[in-house]
Amino acid sequence: MTTTPATQSIADTTGRVVVVTGAARGIGRAIAERFVADGDRVATIYRGGDLPKGVEGYVADVTDTAAVDAAFTAIEADLGPVEVLVANAGVTKDQLLMRMSDEEFESVVDVNLTGTFRCVRRVSKGMIRARKGRIVLLGSIVGMSGGPGQVNYSSSKAALVGMARSITRELGARGITANVVAPGYVETDMTAALSEDLRSGYLKTIPARRFAAPDEVAAVVAFVASEAAGYVSGAVIPVDGGLGMGH
Repeated sequence: MTTTPATQSIADTTGRVVVVTGAARGIGRAIAERFVADGDRVATIYRGGDLPKGVEGYVADVTDTAAVDAAFTAIEADLGPVEVLVANAGVTKDQLLMRMSDEEFESVVDVNLTGTFRCVRRVSKGMIRARKGRIVLLGSIVGMSGGPGQVNYSSSKAALVGMARSITRELGARGITANVVAPGYVETDMTAALSEDLRSGYLKTIPARRFAAPDEVAAVVAFVASEAAGYVSGAVIPVDGGLGMGH
């Protein structure tokens, strides 16, 4: 286990225990920072890298069930029962359909879908006992619209919708909600690497004519995880500047 120093002692905070997977960079980092700013006790399960201040890090690979279980056990021992899970960890291995290998398909699904399942299954035990909890799955507009060269990625993200809705039907009566937040194009290291021509082409398809800031995605996640969203479950909430028009 590795940790980064918090701005204040964990014992002095009174917020919820929140786990954001993959909080070292990009959208996950912004989400973790938002929960810290809101006064929550935030941990991440991640593979390595620098973490935001106030975020406790637990190194584990979400494709390893034993490692996931051990990480959550350590989080519970250090911080207490997990009340909010944001399943953000994900990978891409883009390739045209006819060239995509079994490994390229299976490895993306194992992280993005099965890895999410492993985390949700583990955290649900404590939530069921407490009869409350918030589960937020990070999907993608590509999960609804599809994308060339992304059969693996779009399949894994589309499947999260069925996961959230099944969780809602199974655990909704226990005070547990499960929703998908589906970003469109977001200003991250990945989109920064796009060529100007490609970036310009994407922008023309977005009614807002800009990419989202990571903080804008984090704000929606924070709402879905809040008490105010207690009657929102099984929903897919796009943060895409109108690109998908809700589809």
